[in-house]
Amino acid sequence: MQRVLDACCGSRMFWFDKQNEDALYMDIREEEAILCDGRQLIVKPDVVADFRNMPFADEIFHMVVFEPPHLVRAGENSWLAKKYGKLNEATWRMDLMQGFDECMRVLKPNGTLIFKWNEDQITLREVLDCFGHKPLFGDKRSKTHWIVFMK
Repeated sequence: MQRVLDACCGSRMFWFDKQNEDALYMDIREEEAILCDGRQLIVKPDVVADFRNMPFADEIFHMVVFEPPHLVRAGENSWLAKKYGKLNEATWRMDLMQGFDECMRVLKPNGTLIFKWNEDQITLREVLDCFGHKPLFGDKRSKTHWIVFMK
């Protein structure tokens, strides 16, 4: 079993090694598309599943990476929605809370959760208020945040 779960892998954009043997890549969708700039988008997870209800036993990963979609306003067929996914505008708070809880559930004791968020449409403060856990540390200066939690 892999030691790291990427719970919303998308096209694995931030991975240096997109086929890392220590990582299990999960996403709710599989997709191939040509983006507006001509680049090919490939979303091909190892496991197709919803981050709100993961098909894994409790406490099996040493690290979980949680980068859920950060957009609530994007056209259904827009390149932004294809590339990053889209949250439901009415349920995003509950969806992110459930996703965070699932990430913590599958994380081993003393494991690390890396949370990535972009504040384009929803502030980091609004999102962190959904979680009920305080982060250890993270980048608070830019629009895109990397936040670290420990179980």
